[in-house]
Amino acid sequence: MSTPAASLTPEQLYLQLGSLVAEMPDLASGPITPEMNLWLGRAAALVEATGDTFGKIALTNAAQSLAIAPARGHNSQTIAAVVYQAFAKAELAAPAALQGTFIIAGHTFDAYAAVSKVLGTATTDLLMIDPYADAKILTRYAVSAPEQVSVRILADEAYCYQHSLRPAAELWVQQFGPTHPLSVRLAAPKTLHDRSILVDRATAWMVGQSFKDLARKDMHLVRQQDAEATALAVAAFETMWNAATPL
Repeated sequence: MSTPAASLTPEQLYLQLGSLVAEMPDLASGPITPEMNLWLGRAAALVEATGDTFGKIALTNAAQSLAIAPARGHNSQTIAAVVYQAFAKAELAAPAALQGTFIIAGHTFDAYAAVSKVLGTATTDLLMIDPYADAKILTRYAVSAPEQVSVRILADEAYCYQHSLRPAAELWVQQFGPTHPLSVRLAAPKTLHDRSILVDRATAWMVGQSFKDLARKDMHLVRQQDAEATALAVAAFETMWNAATPL
């Protein structure tokens, strides 16, 4: 049985609001599905749990008018703004060790800064997983890795953009050599589906979109909190890495 929103601890409220943001549907277009209505109901309950009565009223009114075409864009922005404000408030109230579990970015530079922040925490090894990797994963993001940290890119042979990834990797090796070690491997066709960052084989971050598409819409990074789930994710990706073919 789920915990009522009103009785959530600050930690639970932060994690649930972070998940809510990460799962936010496209409110501005498309059909209003039962799943979207369920998400809106969760949003109203969690916003109310933060103590923001006016925010809940604004969200509820916007949700009830979401089907009205001329105002749908405005209403979707209102809902998103209320949810983001509730998330920010909950993060401030969450335990310090938990803060930063969810990184939300809505613009290109914000996305770059968020990913760079995560990559910058590595001390020995980074594994970046993206089935659709292209040159941007190196030229825009992996360059943020500290010196001497081994950077590994795992892409999917069927989905990645080899025509840009391969020359970018070759130029990387020519320019940086051993100061920024790089390895790129391709998983068997159509076997890789996740977009993730593994830091020092100990911390797992889930990425909301392919690295080449970050910030085309609101982007999120979610740090895996459960130690057992993290260990399983690390083991699974290391197995795929060992079975993959060098680019």
